[in-house]
Amino acid sequence: MHPAHLAAKSNRIEGMDAMKTAAAILLGFALFMTAAIASSDAAPASCGKASWYAMTSLTASGERASLNTMTAAHRTLPFGTKVRVTNQRNGKAVVLRINDRGPFTKGRIIDVTKVAASQLGFLNAGWTQVKIEPLNKLDHPRVQTVSQTC
Repeated sequence: MHPAHLAAKSNRIEGMDAMKTAAAILLGFALFMTAAIASSDAAPASCGKASWYAMTSLTASGERASLNTMTAAHRTLPFGTKVRVTNQRNGKAVVLRINDRGPFTKGRIIDVTKVAASQLGFLNAGWTQVKIEPLNKLDHPRVQTVSQTC
């Protein structure tokens, strides 16, 4: 075989190796991003104190607050995230949608609406220990009783 043909064949092989390497890198990146997105849907649970608030002005998300909606305020979860909030004292749980920022009281991890506090059974107490579990879009029972603790 002529040296020029050998050089061309060598370049084609090197080009194919480079393409395979690039494809492997892209595939790895795609798998990494898929895992990152999936894990954000299943963020870890957190435990702490919850309180309730009665507000009728605009929330941080821009919607009008209501005492009778199943919503909550959280410092970092994205607006629209659904969370299961479980009262650790009685096992009652509700699913709430994050639509506001807060709480701004030290030691608290979530503020819920009045109706949510009532369903969780701590309206009169004003606060309780809760477990917060971010939910994916396919898993959101309205109300249930659970016995999990943090």
